[in-house]
Amino acid sequence: MSVPRLARYVIASGENTRKAMTLYRLNLRLSQEMFTVISCFEVALRNGIDRHYTRIIGKDWLRDAALPGGMYNTRRCGKTPYIISEALRKLNVYSHSKLLAEMDFGFWRYAFARHQYYVGGQSLLAIFPGKPTTTQAIRYDHNYIFSKLEKINSFRNRLAHHEPVCFLPGSQFKGFLVRMSFTSTQ
Repeated sequence: MSVPRLARYVIASGENTRKAMTLYRLNLRLSQEMFTVISCFEVALRNGIDRHYTRIIGKDWLRDAALPGGMYNTRRCGKTPYIISEALRKLNVYSHSKLLAEMDFGFWRYAFARHQYYVGGQSLLAIFPGKPTTTQAIRYDHNYIFSKLEKINSFRNRLAHHEPVCFLPGSQFKGFLVRMSFTSTQ
């Protein structure tokens, strides 16, 4: 392990390298647990979107969305049709389920971006039947979902790149998401 990688843990543990290694191992365990939760959420989100669009558009909706005349094949949807086309090229043999699996979390998040949401028929919020009702104070619309998914995606990427997650975001070394208590024997 490099000195710069361990430095944050050493400083957070009061220059005690033994405590720093304990904190590092705890961070790894936390990361593993969180990655499992986020992975399950990603699959549930993907499957919810797929069920929804399969029901209203058809069983090959994702492949068809990138074709000429497909719902995402518009300039306003940016790279979305390209991302689908690239995923299709990677497949040796096409199947809808294989194509779904090729798409990353960011792709599913962008299903709630303004243009993708509108060309999809503005009905995708139906995959969240327990979503709170919009009030004057807060709108639980596609922008809200997109914003929340952005935070989850950002955290997922931190986990995937092995960044420390035990520290509060934006803090140098102060504060922990997980409070630690070290005994004199550690």
